[in-house]
Amino acid sequence: MLITLLRGIVCRRPGQGADKRATAVEYALLIGLIVVIVIAAVTLLGGDLGAPATGVAQHVGALADDGS
Repeated sequence: MLITLLRGIVCRRPGQGADKRATAVEYALLIGLIVVIVIAAVTLLGGDLGAPATGVAQHVGALADDGS
């Protein structure tokens, strides 16, 4: 289904009478799918992402303190 959707978006040529509303719906569906994938990834990896994010925040904080 995703391959068919992407093929339809890529193969569309100007001058074929493409309806702009249909294109907007296709892009909205594609963005929605990307959002669902990102939410699923963050949900599955959420616990594993906490420690690296905290480490980066502490490192950035230390750099900010050294710069002032």
